[in-house]
Amino acid sequence: MNRGLQWKVLAIVLLMIACVWMIYPPFTAKDKDGKVVQKGKINLGLDLQGGMHVVLKVDTSKLAVEARKDAIDRAMEVIRNRVDQFGVGEMSIQRQGKENIIVQLPGVTDRERALDIIGKTAHLEFKLVSDNVEDLKKAINNEAVEGYEVRYLEGERGGREPLLVAKDASLTGDLLVNAKTEFSSRGFGEPYVSLTLNPKGAEIFSNVTAANVGKRLAIVLDGKVVSAPVIREAIPSGQAQISGSFSVNEANDLSVILRAGALPAPVIVEEERTVGPLLGADSIKSGVRATLIGAALVFLFMIVYYRLAGAVACIALMLNLLIILACLALFKGTLTLPGIAGLILTIGMSVDANVLIYERIREELKLGKSLRAAIAAGFHRAFSAILDSNVTTIVAAALIFKFGSGPIRGFAVTLTIGLLANLFTAVWCTRVIFELLCEQFDLAKLKFMQLIPETKIDFIGKRKICYVVSAVVIIAGLTVFFMRGERNFGVDFSGGTLQQYMFEKPVRMDGIRGILKDMGMGNASIQQYGNQKEVIIRTQQDISTKLSGQFREKLKDNPFQILKIETVGPAVGKNLRQNALISLLLGLLGILIYVMFRFNLKYGIAGVVALFHDVFIAVGALAITGRQFDLTIVAALLTIAGYSINDTIVIYDRIRENLRLVKKGSLADIVNLSVNQMLGRTILTTGVTMLVVIALLLFGGEVLNNFAFCLCIGFISGVYSTVYIASPLILSWHKKAVHKK
Repeated sequence: MNRGLQWKVLAIVLLMIACVWMIYPPFTAKDKDGKVVQKGKINLGLDLQGGMHVVLKVDTSKLAVEARKDAIDRAMEVIRNRVDQFGVGEMSIQRQGKENIIVQLPGVTDRERALDIIGKTAHLEFKLVSDNVEDLKKAINNEAVEGYEVRYLEGERGGREPLLVAKDASLTGDLLVNAKTEFSSRGFGEPYVSLTLNPKGAEIFSNVTAANVGKRLAIVLDGKVVSAPVIREAIPSGQAQISGSFSVNEANDLSVILRAGALPAPVIVEEERTVGPLLGADSIKSGVRATLIGAALVFLFMIVYYRLAGAVACIALMLNLLIILACLALFKGTLTLPGIAGLILTIGMSVDANVLIYERIREELKLGKSLRAAIAAGFHRAFSAILDSNVTTIVAAALIFKFGSGPIRGFAVTLTIGLLANLFTAVWCTRVIFELLCEQFDLAKLKFMQLIPETKIDFIGKRKICYVVSAVVIIAGLTVFFMRGERNFGVDFSGGTLQQYMFEKPVRMDGIRGILKDMGMGNASIQQYGNQKEVIIRTQQDISTKLSGQFREKLKDNPFQILKIETVGPAVGKNLRQNALISLLLGLLGILIYVMFRFNLKYGIAGVVALFHDVFIAVGALAITGRQFDLTIVAALLTIAGYSINDTIVIYDRIRENLRLVKKGSLADIVNLSVNQMLGRTILTTGVTMLVVIALLLFGGEVLNNFAFCLCIGFISGVYSTVYIASPLILSWHKKAVHKK
């Protein structure tokens, strides 16, 4: 073995060892009590481990101009302190844009409690209560009482007591130094919140209580009176307490909020996604199952069809997967469920490169070249097509990352890493393995199967018929799409709340509908998914807390778990829809520019027309089958655009090559020849990728079902448009046939 080859083999072996070392142990292990036994190297997304993803908007509209400058930073610090004391590990708090904050809480499933802790402003005030009965009556009748306003104290038994409360606070929460939960020594030991004031606050509190013995002092939190005790005597100790009908958790949470301090401005929940642990565990199982089945199908096909060369491709594919996981571990990336979909898709796309190389080697062998010469020529001549196809898909992945959010970004990350690694594993590593086999094991020939023989079909002659067929199918699909209107869009794009519940026993739809009608939500969308125990409910308002309470009350004998809750504000939904459209258009523009750069403008426009064809076909299929559009569908459409252009580029590359080699014939003849030469390759590459997409469709779980369905339609349409749309359209840019002499 020559020294150069030795170094190459050693580099591959060392890389594999390094990847395994960086990955192991891949995932966090926990005991029966949920305690971490062993910390994993790869972080799981909230959609896999369960938890909450919340986007908060800080409303600074009522703040002074100077106070607005650091309001977001101060709000982030307060929220971080609250979550720290709440006891959530591995939380993530990030700023997004000018006025938004993203909060991610792994493992948190008590959404009401978490939202209360995160979102409560916690502006604490102590206000005197007037005992003037006549003034109180005036205030209740909406008559102005100077310096006072009416507020209501919620009673323990549901009543409301009107109080005439001073508009100006005698004391505020910024003088607070501590708040903790204690228990009353009288009665049943009810919990209350004990407050400790700083010296300045203690002095003010002492003066206020001394001057108002016998009066009531209202304790107001975020504009709501939580208690109004009578001042029995002066309180010089700087100690106060908030009592009421608190549970222990409520008292603890209020203590946490008050200790962390008040938010500088109110926050609004713009977007919230909660995934229960049951759905997270099911997503992991579905993702792993789909990955194993998809990989097994690809491995089996490659070994059966390409024999020894197929086994070499499988080794390169395993190294590719190791590199993806190692990069996630090294750069602290997060593996999400769409990220697993990206991993599965990478398996199919990575093998595409090997198919292109092997089919080129087959052609070189038919020309009578030796195996070594054929391998060298095959790798050299296939490289430009492999590079082009990977770059166009990476362009689409970059736009998914830019305009996507949450788990969808995980898809873009794993797909990009996989495609970049593919340029190394499928091109360089397989070449090294073949060099090793030829030099050390005297490999003299390669045996391939050939299911698709060379054809001589007049594709160009049938182009007008295909144009008409495509137009009819697209118009039919888009007609259904526009007829459905807003029903096309999921909560990501239209706003509202989606709630998914899993009941212990089968549940009747009319019973669920009745409960919703009693709540004034008779127009809510109800759908049973998978079986009669799972229910998906979609409403415009967030009623999940009240609805869960109604289920517990009216379906006492049928316990349930919350699998998923997604809430998106209408403004956010509109913004996401705009971003989705922009990302699609930018993706197509980016591909147009790249193809134009690699070939010319005519080729680029023809290719992009074919991409619009594939996207419209997929959109129509989704509309006809009643599937809704969300962020995962946008990711699928961009993936279709990036992938479908691959086959088109391969044929364009062959057309360009034949224009140099073929001495006679019109452009139509050369295009026909090129399409026929590449037909088997086009079907093979898409077919191998379809194996993993079908595995994703059948075994990937309900979360990725629409995504996989969209890819299936788009990829099939991509083969058709490459042959019957993109290639023939090149002729449309020429006024007369081109002849070579």
